[in-house]
Amino acid sequence: MQENNFPKLHNASWPGVVGKGPDSEPPISIEKMIDLTAAAEVDGVKFDGFDLFVADPHLDIDASDDGIKKMADMARAKNLEIGSLVAPIWAGTGGGSAMGTKEEREMFVSQVKKASIIGKKLRDMGIRPNGVIRIDSSVNPETWAKDPVANTKLIAQTFREACDVAADYGESLAAEGEICWGGMHGWKTMVNTLEAVDRPNIGFQADMAHTLLYLLGYNKPDERILPEDFKWEDRATLTEGLKTVTAALRPWTIDFHVAQNDGTVFGAGSHDKTGRHCQAADPNGKLDIPVDAGHWLRDENGILTKKFKHICWDGCMFPNDVMNQPKTWNDILGAMIKVRQQHGWYEAE
Repeated sequence: MQENNFPKLHNASWPGVVGKGPDSEPPISIEKMIDLTAAAEVDGVKFDGFDLFVADPHLDIDASDDGIKKMADMARAKNLEIGSLVAPIWAGTGGGSAMGTKEEREMFVSQVKKASIIGKKLRDMGIRPNGVIRIDSSVNPETWAKDPVANTKLIAQTFREACDVAADYGESLAAEGEICWGGMHGWKTMVNTLEAVDRPNIGFQADMAHTLLYLLGYNKPDERILPEDFKWEDRATLTEGLKTVTAALRPWTIDFHVAQNDGTVFGAGSHDKTGRHCQAADPNGKLDIPVDAGHWLRDENGILTKKFKHICWDGCMFPNDVMNQPKTWNDILGAMIKVRQQHGWYEAE
């Protein structure tokens, strides 16, 4: 029997940037993140690629063709491919709120267009065989909650315009369900937002650390699934809760982050508190990574969906001393390999 070679195993580059800065820790360069990713190895298996944050200091959203080619060359030199791209759609990075003023929403769409152009160029260079553009609403739940109906309508309109622009470059947009983003901070709310967009190239980007918090109703108590007196030792109830969330969001899922969470929230630097990303071997982790990944990678009948060709580990807001340790990435790669062994497949290449 052939060893599974899909989905491809990617690392994320943005933990070197997100939550870093003057009010936190120094960013880690893209060169260093690529080196750490390429160096990891478990039983002869290595990462296949990385997903890329399309913003300074990793890759300028306004990068020239030479700058984009340099990124492709760096990946190719380490035998890595590039996958999904994160578009910098937030205020302060050139974007704006998806439910903001006309100008803010135009800035949001403009950033998606720029990311889509880069995505297509990387595809044309042969270094990006698959992947999507990741977005969020770029606004907090409190502001959204002032008028949920009107604000969801505005977010959907912005996403629709962004989808139409992305489609011109053959790209799909994955909206990340994260409790710190308005209109995306609860599992039912997330479904409502996606349904309102009504475009074939919109989908959901599931992150195991973030979606676990959906079950607890953080920032959306009326959508809590687990009982108020829930104990993490009650694995059967947790599994049923995971099944509820994945049944609703799996049909939308076009991008997937493997991650661990300890049931708490965390923020670093300017990043709002969201589901804490833990190390793969964290003893406080509440998820059985390979088992719980299966809720996203298999349908209700246990059949592989094969809706995306790569999966990515997200270690967002890991401390720098953790990220600079080779053991961190070997542990992560080991967890990713177990996911692929249980829920992967083989394709001739």
